[in-house]
Amino acid sequence: MTVVEQTQGAPRPTPVRIGGARGGPPLSTVLRKDNWRLQPTLTALGLLGFIGYSVWAALRNGDFYAGNVGRDYLSPLYSPCLTHSCTTAGYVWGGWSWWRVSPAWLILAFPGAFRTTCYYYRKAYYRSFWLSPPGCAVPDAGSTGTGRRSRYTGETRFPLLLQNLHRYTWYFAVVFAGILTWDAIASFRFTNGVGVAVGTLLFVVNAIFIWAYTLGCHACRHLCGGNLKRMSEAPVRHWFWKNISSQLNAHHQLFAWCSLFSIIATDLYTYLVASGAIHDPRLF
Repeated sequence: MTVVEQTQGAPRPTPVRIGGARGGPPLSTVLRKDNWRLQPTLTALGLLGFIGYSVWAALRNGDFYAGNVGRDYLSPLYSPCLTHSCTTAGYVWGGWSWWRVSPAWLILAFPGAFRTTCYYYRKAYYRSFWLSPPGCAVPDAGSTGTGRRSRYTGETRFPLLLQNLHRYTWYFAVVFAGILTWDAIASFRFTNGVGVAVGTLLFVVNAIFIWAYTLGCHACRHLCGGNLKRMSEAPVRHWFWKNISSQLNAHHQLFAWCSLFSIIATDLYTYLVASGAIHDPRLF
């Protein structure tokens, strides 16, 4: 809970206006007495950790498919795998010889664009990396009077203008969620039939978190019901808006982080199994 101290003589609120002065008290004014630095710090470390891991996973360009050990596990950072590297790894969908670098770079751009423009992630990296602002009742880093980000422009200038593409990147996210669902189904396939192993559970959980994050997206919620003038004229869309998208949207931040960690866990497990570092225990 935010703890705010009532400060005598504190400046009156500045109206939010595009092109106007940035609001908020000067940095010398302390309004919060709790440890407000903790949340933006942890958020920054979490995002940097995921970015660092994704770059490492893409650069390794190997051990992303566990077909060599009797498991149909394909890393979510490499799916769908379409290049020649995929064919040499034993994955049947590959074959594009014109793509010479890691197939992960071909994949990361699409879900990366969806997450970068996501409403929650915008708040996360605006607050943690740009300190704009770092938290409620905390002065904006631009409200110093030095001219550094002294004017409020919202998302009306490049590159923040590209945030408007979020509603379109959602369609790509749905396609990738469907592909990862297929990967989860394929993880039940073993050389001697159908079964369940530890890796299978990871793939299923990852697909669930991906769908929960995607369907709880603000763009999805608006698309399925937010633009309707009369809900009674679209009962199916109203039901989906009320019972699925809105319910998931209430926990959008949670699923945003859970899906990040599930992607890392699934990729790392696939890598360890494919490289022979660990054995994938079969449950039944």
